[in-house]
Amino acid sequence: MSELWIQPTGAALAADVHGIDLSRPMSDTTFERIAEAWAKHLVLRFSGQKLDDHILMAFSARFGELDRVPVAAASLDRADSDVVADARDWVAVISSVKKDGKAVGSLGSYELVWHTDMSYNPLPPRASLLYALEVPPDGGNTGFLNMYESYETLPAELKRAVDGKTCIHDSSRNSAGELRRGFQSTLDVRRTPGAVHPLVRLHPVTKRKALFLGRRPGAYVHGLSVEESEALLDAVWVHATQERFAWYQKWRAGDLVLWDNRCVMHRRDAFDESLRRLMHRTQIVGEPVLAG
Repeated sequence: MSELWIQPTGAALAADVHGIDLSRPMSDTTFERIAEAWAKHLVLRFSGQKLDDHILMAFSARFGELDRVPVAAASLDRADSDVVADARDWVAVISSVKKDGKAVGSLGSYELVWHTDMSYNPLPPRASLLYALEVPPDGGNTGFLNMYESYETLPAELKRAVDGKTCIHDSSRNSAGELRRGFQSTLDVRRTPGAVHPLVRLHPVTKRKALFLGRRPGAYVHGLSVEESEALLDAVWVHATQERFAWYQKWRAGDLVLWDNRCVMHRRDAFDESLRRLMHRTQIVGEPVLAG
């Protein structure tokens, strides 16, 4: 195995990690280099990996305690997934594949809007790791946004407007807009279920400030009228989702992508629903969200 080295993408975030086989034991020194690169680049890609669920869980756990998988959409039965039985509480399946006419994973083949994973929880995951088992030849790319830069480049008026504000993060729907099991639609955004977090958060490791937006539908900024909240959120989202803050991952089987859920948002392109795409995802328990 060649020596580990880091290759930045040249975009607003993300880097490739070369010279590492994640299926083999890893020294603390090597892991520290990976952790340092992650703090610097926010998203890391490890290509050409061959991982089973237990190896994926073991590597993920180097970053902290594994988080339980999120509540599934009402149409999904987790028992139909291809994850080994003792990993089903910790490994989520993101898939377009169907078995006997039933989905084996969540989120299908459609477009996913920009979002932060599970930000509707009081302790949103600090990290998400997504491993590609099967991918279509085209489509299904994943975009990532640098929320440090999104915050730092806010126009002065918007920066003042978000300072000290908190926002509801909708727990009733997933990133495809599907209603989760056990929830009902809410028409008044002021009554949206979910955790309340500061619009600007302080990263506990880097001490940098980042926008923390979660997802647009269902969001509401406390202390404002609905109209004022909608106008402020619209303006912030238009700024934050500019392509200059983005990098896109074109998936290949064997890719593992790790991102910092505290300062990165992501989305997915749609792809042909007749094609197979099968991914396994783990997440790491986060910390209380500190106001920036």
